[in-house]
Amino acid sequence: MTATPMPPTAAPSAPAATPTDAPAVHTAALALGDDALVLSHRLGEWAGHAPVLEEEVALANIALDLLGQARVLLSLAGDEDELAYLREERAFRNLQLVEQPNGDFAHTIARQLYFSVYQNLMYGQLAATESALAPLAAKAVKEVAYHQDHAEQWTLRLGDGTAASHERMQHGVDALWRFTGEMFGPVAGLDLDRDALREQWTARVTDVLGKATLTVPEGPQSGAWTAGAGREGLHTEPFGRMLAEMQHLHRSHPGASW
Repeated sequence: MTATPMPPTAAPSAPAATPTDAPAVHTAALALGDDALVLSHRLGEWAGHAPVLEEEVALANIALDLLGQARVLLSLAGDEDELAYLREERAFRNLQLVEQPNGDFAHTIARQLYFSVYQNLMYGQLAATESALAPLAAKAVKEVAYHQDHAEQWTLRLGDGTAASHERMQHGVDALWRFTGEMFGPVAGLDLDRDALREQWTARVTDVLGKATLTVPEGPQSGAWTAGAGREGLHTEPFGRMLAEMQHLHRSHPGASW
């Protein structure tokens, strides 16, 4: 059964950072905001291309939720429009996972499964802290719970479906596994139990993949090459092309109002 799309949620009001935590909040907000912004754009690329009409709406709603999160987070770090449209590639601090191309639908679902489970657990921890980001996390975790359920349902449907859908889902799971380790690296301003986060994420993803009759890739980051530098501003080749497309209109018409 196809997941039922939820209506888009308005972005929450940005919490004010105190002078003592401002630098750390800036760093954390930029990293999390870039994650949400970049994945929102990637999901938006499915408009007009999703396999069924209901997925047009579902993916668009997830993209809008992420965009709402990005706006609040980037506004804590500076001017949201300037940060989104006028920074160069090396200035972005998003995970390399979220910038990966959509590929086929199964590839997109694998990316969404990995990231939404991480985001749900991370926001759950962050909401219980004293951080200035806690109010945002408390609201966003409710949105991300739907994102996770949507990804899990499609993983089960594709993995335990036809031979062709199983093969494609396994390929997506394998191809993106090497990008998952970066999610558990330290980020200034995020006071999280990273070991617990990794353990809970691994347990949840392993459970879903098992139910979907899919094989969990071996090792924490299998493959000859592993990701881990997106937070430092080093990105994969597809990101530059995506960024050029995302920023083209704003850079072509500086100062324009609509």
